[in-house]
Amino acid sequence: MLYSTTTPAEKRRLFRERLASGELLRFPGAFNPLSARLIEQKGFEGVYISGAVLSADLGLPDIGLTTLTEVAGRAKQIARMTDLPAIVDADTGFGEPMNVARTIQELEDAGLAGTHIEDQVNPKRCGHLDGKSVVNQDTAIKRIRAAADARRDPDFLIMARTDIRAVEGLDAAVDRAKALVDAGADAIFPEAMRDLSEFEAMAKALDVPILANMTEFGKSDLFSVDQLRDAGVNLVIWPVSLLRIAMGAADRALDTLLAEGHLTSKLGEMQHRADLYDLIDYEQYNRFDQGVFNFTVER
Repeated sequence: MLYSTTTPAEKRRLFRERLASGELLRFPGAFNPLSARLIEQKGFEGVYISGAVLSADLGLPDIGLTTLTEVAGRAKQIARMTDLPAIVDADTGFGEPMNVARTIQELEDAGLAGTHIEDQVNPKRCGHLDGKSVVNQDTAIKRIRAAADARRDPDFLIMARTDIRAVEGLDAAVDRAKALVDAGADAIFPEAMRDLSEFEAMAKALDVPILANMTEFGKSDLFSVDQLRDAGVNLVIWPVSLLRIAMGAADRALDTLLAEGHLTSKLGEMQHRADLYDLIDYEQYNRFDQGVFNFTVER
């Protein structure tokens, strides 16, 4: 009932153990707290919270318009609804190295299991769009060092995302990733890899876990979990998929409502009331109410 009974520290510890095992961990992107509960119910290993989704939820493009307060607040609402570890996209860290340090501590306090900080110029843009710019290596290193120095829980995962592949090529991405690991990154998110061989090259070059971003309509092909596992990937995210599917369904439902004046033909596509009540554990709340208010007033 209410929120997860597993503490953030325990989520982080268990996440680190599973990550160290070498298995591939699947983190679908949650677009709200309820979808995080569904991800857990279906048996996935973790929840991803996308910066693009948080921006879109506010009706904004993914160009660095969201604030730390908005991201930490929404991420907390999502993370606390599941026993799974949740990783959140922190863009460029919301400012200079001191801002990055504050970002890490805010996200720790919000109950996240980890985050990634990227090396794009601020304001950033979607990682799968053309025209990106990255900061120089010294600036990228300072961001990760600030994040690592600010961390209070050693199990909080600090991941470095590099977008340099699309700007300077794969060799530059490998070199940048190695420098970020030396600066304190626990894992690497190489954005916009072109094919499986590039993921393999990153995995072979690094001694830390790497993440694959399987976002639709982007630079990377949509590889299967088995393909990514064979390529040496340790984490895979589908950051915007559930939002895209939900919005696509909503768009079609509204068209049906306009055309037919009712949604009878869409009932089979809807989550049933009973399934919703099961997902939010409605019966547990009902039992709690009965236990608290089960009394009579003496006359």
